[in-house]
Amino acid sequence: MPDNLGVENGRLAPCPSSPNCVSTQATDEEHGIAPIAYAGETSAAHATILAILQADPQFTIITNTPTYIHAEARSSLWKFIDDVEFFFDEADSLIHFRSAARLGYGDAGVNRQRMEEIRRAFQAES
Repeated sequence: MPDNLGVENGRLAPCPSSPNCVSTQATDEEHGIAPIAYAGETSAAHATILAILQADPQFTIITNTPTYIHAEARSSLWKFIDDVEFFFDEADSLIHFRSAARLGYGDAGVNRQRMEEIRRAFQAES
């Protein structure tokens, strides 16, 4: 497991230079993706994200705290593991996230697609 996971000073780890990572806190177009805004209680947003992850067999929850979730996503074909993190920014009512491949250089857009699917599922539940 990578040693740069988690939240430090309100920030997830930056993406590497390789194109196999997306993050709401990245400022470049290749890695950047919009956070998920939520209304209401952080605990409700957290519960919704957790339910989305638990309903999908590709995800295994590794860490779950009131403002942070780390899950491993395992690809169905090659069984590669990606690290998916969610940071619930209570002050701004935003869900920041990062999804990064552990191995390889490219990911054919899989991490971005996965996070957009989670966004759509969250918005459908909200």
